[in-house]
Amino acid sequence: MNAYYPLEIVASFLAVVVVLTLHEFSHAFVAYKCGDPTPKWNRRLTLNPLRHFDLLGLLCFTFAGFGWAKPVPINPENFKKYRLGLGLTASAGIIMNYVCAWLFCPLYLVVLHYGSGLPEFLSVFLTTLTFSLFAYSLSFCVFNLLPLYPLDGFRIVDAVNRRRGKVYRFLRNYGQYILLGLIIESYICSMFVRFGVGIMGNFDILGWIMKFAMDIVGWPITALWGLIPW
Repeated sequence: MNAYYPLEIVASFLAVVVVLTLHEFSHAFVAYKCGDPTPKWNRRLTLNPLRHFDLLGLLCFTFAGFGWAKPVPINPENFKKYRLGLGLTASAGIIMNYVCAWLFCPLYLVVLHYGSGLPEFLSVFLTTLTFSLFAYSLSFCVFNLLPLYPLDGFRIVDAVNRRRGKVYRFLRNYGQYILLGLIIESYICSMFVRFGVGIMGNFDILGWIMKFAMDIVGWPITALWGLIPW
């Protein structure tokens, strides 16, 4: 096992803290600006990460690269414009993560190109931290588009469609269990890959989503910042 693996886990955890906090704060901020004081009353209009964490979702994110935070409580009836407010609030976290990916990418490139003169442990820590900030921002952006409760994709569907049919109820009632199952499956596959069973990577469903996030959604970011002669 990599001697710096514990250090990489710490760096990964800190990146998760930043990404999740910014994501949830953006939901609370947009809801408040759209006329709903519920997030403020529930002390979620803050950058204090302890207000936003769901322990299981945090652990899943740290070890598997995918997870969730505690949903921000809102009351859509308080929105000045119901559908607009609900749609903006639901998509705020996704937009925040994508914007952050644009900002974290150059930080990673700076560390990658100029961090070689640092002590090895510090170089490993900063490289892992900045890359995780970039990668997790992208993965959380794409991951949250899945229409599974409690992810933002489900809330966007909820905002644009008031029908409450069987599919909606299924996703609402069982979405979190499907989500947890996908994360466990991804973690098991990644462990097999880590110990040399590379073929298991082909069965990592969330791994394919991560690849899509990095290769397709992240391509404009890496392409633009790659033009700079670092």
